[in-house]
Amino acid sequence: MGSVRKASAWLGLVEDDGRYYDDEYAEGQEAGDAWVTDPRVRVASESASQEGRRIATVSPDGFRDARGIGELFRDGVPVIVNLTSMEPGDAKRVVDFAAGLCFGLRGSIERVATRVFLLTPADTRIVSGDPAGRSQDGFFNQS
Repeated sequence: MGSVRKASAWLGLVEDDGRYYDDEYAEGQEAGDAWVTDPRVRVASESASQEGRRIATVSPDGFRDARGIGELFRDGVPVIVNLTSMEPGDAKRVVDFAAGLCFGLRGSIERVATRVFLLTPADTRIVSGDPAGRSQDGFFNQS
């Protein structure tokens, strides 16, 4: 059902027929295919995973969420860990865990921003955003 139809049904303008998905979406789903994911973990689309280009972002609430970070990293998925919503003590424990995880699996850990870290497996190459041959007085020099 489209969003306009849902809103109309909620307001009582049209009768709710009980369908929540488009017909073509419902045909492709089996009854046992439903799965639940943690809303704090986002992984790139299915086509990206088939080509080996997946990156997960995790925003843990506490140290108990470190296991999810470890499982993703162990599967070879680069993980961006956002610790901005955590208490400083728990954030330090997660960073220590992530550093040990990277050391044990021969990966690397890199600080991207304040309390945001990128964990990359051993077979992943990080490309810097700065082109190698760009001079300092290049395009934006207006003198």
